[in-house]
Amino acid sequence: MDDWDDEDEDEILYESEEFREQALPAERANEPIISDDLPVLPLRGVVIYPMMWLPLPIGQERSIRLVENTLPNNRIIALVTSKNEEIDEPAPNEIHTIGTAAQVHRVLKTPDGTMRLLVQGLERVRLLEYTQEQPFLRARVEIIPETMAEGLEMEALMRAVQDLFRKLIELEPQMPDELTVMSINVDDGRQLAYLVASSMRLRVADAQAILEMDSVSDKLMRLIQLLKKEVEVLELGRKIQSEAQGEMERMQREFFLREQMRAIQKELGEEDEQAADIRELEERIAAAGMSEEAEKEATRELARMRRMPIQAAEYSVIKTYLDLMVSLPWRNGTSDNLDIRHARQVLDEDHYGLKEIKERILEFLAVRKLRAERRAKQRDENEDVGDKIRREREGLVLCFVGPPGVGKTSLGISIARAMNRKFVRLALGGVRDEADIRGFRRTYIGAMPGRIIQSLRRIESRNPVFMLDEVDKLGRDFRGDPSSALLEVLDPEQNREFRDHYLDVPFDLSQTLFITTANVLDTIPPALRDRMEIIQLSSYTEDEKVNIAKGYLIPRQIKENGLRPSEVKLADEALHEIIQGYTREAGVRNLERQIGKVCRKIAAGVAAGEIKRSRTVKRKDVALYLGKRRFFDEEIEERLENPGVAIGLVWTEAGGDITFFEATRVPGNKGYTLTGQLGDVMKESAQAALSYIRSRAGSLGIDPEFFNTTDLHLHIPEGAIPKDGPSAGITMATALASLLTNR
Repeated sequence: MDDWDDEDEDEILYESEEFREQALPAERANEPIISDDLPVLPLRGVVIYPMMWLPLPIGQERSIRLVENTLPNNRIIALVTSKNEEIDEPAPNEIHTIGTAAQVHRVLKTPDGTMRLLVQGLERVRLLEYTQEQPFLRARVEIIPETMAEGLEMEALMRAVQDLFRKLIELEPQMPDELTVMSINVDDGRQLAYLVASSMRLRVADAQAILEMDSVSDKLMRLIQLLKKEVEVLELGRKIQSEAQGEMERMQREFFLREQMRAIQKELGEEDEQAADIRELEERIAAAGMSEEAEKEATRELARMRRMPIQAAEYSVIKTYLDLMVSLPWRNGTSDNLDIRHARQVLDEDHYGLKEIKERILEFLAVRKLRAERRAKQRDENEDVGDKIRREREGLVLCFVGPPGVGKTSLGISIARAMNRKFVRLALGGVRDEADIRGFRRTYIGAMPGRIIQSLRRIESRNPVFMLDEVDKLGRDFRGDPSSALLEVLDPEQNREFRDHYLDVPFDLSQTLFITTANVLDTIPPALRDRMEIIQLSSYTEDEKVNIAKGYLIPRQIKENGLRPSEVKLADEALHEIIQGYTREAGVRNLERQIGKVCRKIAAGVAAGEIKRSRTVKRKDVALYLGKRRFFDEEIEERLENPGVAIGLVWTEAGGDITFFEATRVPGNKGYTLTGQLGDVMKESAQAALSYIRSRAGSLGIDPEFFNTTDLHLHIPEGAIPKDGPSAGITMATALASLLTNR
């Protein structure tokens, strides 16, 4: 009550005798009598509890009238909290029905016309009925008794509240330490509940709920829950504050040490890390030969980096970006060798056969040579439409299409060697994200450039031979369409200013020679296929495979397995045996594996001292090195001896294969069964084949009544594989004719 000492500018309107004597409630001889009809003072945002003293500021006109008209005649008023604290003068239905009867001990009037009351809570009351609404509220009330259990349960609840309240006071610096002593000295559960509740910063709803509880045990239990929550929040806040303080101290210490280091380095004539980074980047930007737009962007980012502390997270992001920009080959490249004789020699050294393919590649290089010579003589800046069309034709991209193992990738390597260019290969199989081509925007954490820019940075050349491998196996999903992104890369009108999302400045790809490879054309999008010149590579014949093995595969495997050419030889008959009995492919990859297996076994014998002289592998020796034969030609001859069997050719991604058409007959009634997972087109071909045989029954020597008494069954083996196509009719007719003529 010390805050209510006389103030020079406040007018004392009323003071109770108890206040003047500074008497505490326990020291008064007589408790005031609470009438059953009391003035009602609505409160906003605060709840008054019994047995508690509290100052109340009032400024509403209705509240001021209540004080002026009732004091000092009636010192007891009902203090009830409003349901909505935004309303200045609430109506009766906007006020809670349970409040506290309180005694007014002092009234001060301030110079601004408002009042300050010092009140003491007495008992809980319930508002039964309002008897007056103007000029202030009055209501009939009844005192609400409270139930309080005794014994160990009450003592345990009180101790729990006191312990938690003490922790709260320790954590909350704004709460006076005297509250700890006061709470410990209270031996009444009701008084303890109201003391703790009035001292905490409770929400109005929680404070009102505690007031309305009839059981003191329930009040204490609810306070335990609220105290635990508040203590946990304060402990977490203190922990966060401590961690933040520690981080701040660490940063301040680091900053201080860096400043000291900078001062020491300055005295020694040395540069600090940031200054060294900036100086190095400035020199590299100046020497990189960037385009005007790229150099402007790099300079702008360098200026941002200069203003930024080295420990900032953005500093390393900018440094990584600038490192990429200065590492790209803006001007670096190799000088082209467009000597056609040299190119022919390189292609012949690296590849056997492929005469038409080599001629087309040489034509391609010859055109580039002639155009380069023409540009050197004519430097006309005004490009007409014809020049533009010619430049578009010059930018055509070669696409090697063929089965696996026929030399598509090695052709690209040979072109790079013939032109004296560096070679880089990018596998596109399974790529589904457009960002793999164009990169990620720098706004994303961990962003990086696309694989095109990364490859050029790694190869350090602006004009390599760039092979995009397996372009037919590009995927597509919700992350974008990589094939559409490739259009910009391969289009000569667009790739002069290719803009990677991470780099965000144009980069010239027009000097790069792009070559693509694919196994099939069907899965390549038409727009992408339109930008490429297709060069088909067919499968090798058996003789070509033998020559490739003798000229390329065997020498390479001898070298890779640590042998000398004099220690192992493979006869032509052995190579034919390996090709016929152990490989069945369009290319030569599996053939090289089998030759490598033979060389490894011979190398093991040489290393163990079991082989002392040169070993020549003949046909009969192949099984000793490679095991049992996998494919048998005799099977074909044996099956063809039976009537009703014919051989057909089928297309596969590996280049092609043969399959058997088998027909049989059983007694029946005009039945015709087709099995082997045939498509609709092949089923129609089978019907056409049967109709053709029936129409030629006389010339084939077949009894016309035969078809009325016999069921026919046409089967194509490997039934798990779906089959379809328009060219199987002649083979089906042959199988049926063989069956019905028994030939």
